[in-house]
Amino acid sequence: MKDTTDFVHWFRSAAPYIHAFRGKTFVVGFGGELVAEGGFVQLAHDVNLLNSLGVRLVLVHGVRPQVEARLTENGSAIRYVNGLRVTDDAALACVKEAAGTVRVEIEALLSLGIANTPMAGADIRVASGNFVTAQPLGVRDGVDLLHTGEVRKIDAAAIRRRLDQNDIVLLSPIGYSPTGEIFNLSLEDVATQAAIELAADKLIFFIDTEGVPAEDGGIANALTVREVREVLAKAEALPEDVGYYLPCAVTACTQGVKRAHLISRHRDGALLSELFTREGVGTLVTPMPLETLRPASIDDVGGILGLIEPLEREGILVRRSRELLEMEVERFLVLESDGVIAGCAALYPFPEEDAAELACLAVSREYRGRGFGERLLAEAEKQGRRAGFKRVFVLTTRTEHWFEERGFVERGPEHLPTAKQALYNYERRSKVLEKPL
Repeated sequence: MKDTTDFVHWFRSAAPYIHAFRGKTFVVGFGGELVAEGGFVQLAHDVNLLNSLGVRLVLVHGVRPQVEARLTENGSAIRYVNGLRVTDDAALACVKEAAGTVRVEIEALLSLGIANTPMAGADIRVASGNFVTAQPLGVRDGVDLLHTGEVRKIDAAAIRRRLDQNDIVLLSPIGYSPTGEIFNLSLEDVATQAAIELAADKLIFFIDTEGVPAEDGGIANALTVREVREVLAKAEALPEDVGYYLPCAVTACTQGVKRAHLISRHRDGALLSELFTREGVGTLVTPMPLETLRPASIDDVGGILGLIEPLEREGILVRRSRELLEMEVERFLVLESDGVIAGCAALYPFPEEDAAELACLAVSREYRGRGFGERLLAEAEKQGRRAGFKRVFVLTTRTEHWFEERGFVERGPEHLPTAKQALYNYERRSKVLEKPL
């Protein structure tokens, strides 16, 4: 019973993401290791699920380990310059062979429809082709990289036509020039440029580690582009794969891509866990901070009600009707996190006594412990000072210690503004706390 309850709770919590992702374009990049080590089987199940939910998917695969294996078998030299392969004729032949083999393996796994498996009933069509125009990288550090190239153009219009037909588009790390030449490309270059040209909603990279290391020894859950640049300035402390993919996330997010994610290829279900849970399992990179503190509008009434109604049922907050909330919504501040109303607070003026009441300060349970309450309080106090109030007061039955720790002092009801004293509920016996501004 507990397992069923947990499942129902999770499924309901995923509903906002399911609605938000329908019709959106995601570009997913992964190395050839995921295919070589059998990890793409599980990823295919997750790709099938996203496809069935209406997500428009572009997959970009790599072939590095497959190319290395073929070069070794042939006794050919393996040469790199600053992480870039020198693709001579022998290496290019291996690249073409590996890309064709990996592409066919991926298409085969996405074509599964075996009963009693996550792919049962799947009807996935995979589209691939000459969507990528490339140009040579030329000579770097005095070395001619030969057939190693970079993306010159992505045929976004052709890719969109395939996505409009509900196809999954599969891109290989190979590009073609107008003169018919073939170039070996990096998967991160193809994925990043595809995401930019498509104005994708998400660019997702599977990496060897869990994400960007945080100072506390864990993983940074979310970073802005500005914060990522600060991290990259200390690149010597980064795992090699993070240092490789993180600049791509910055490039994408500064050129129109809304979100970039770095998640572990070793974690089964990492794609779903990252997309359908609040905390995720990797590192999210955004152009701007996820949290926005702003005045509430009439469109926020539903979100505020969803936030405060559980607290009203517990008797922590005084009950407010939707009609009253609509009338007073201009008094409210909301703290929005990635499109979700995570916290709110209201400030009611008593100008005749140079005082203001802080009311309805609430933070969603999922977001507690992240300083949201302090941010709402600080903004309310700033607004109070700006309006010329000398003090702010609050009535509470459960959270007096929280306010006392932030400079509030308990007072009696007689210290309330006269108009508020007339409304004081002596049966509820709320504590009155006050703070000078």
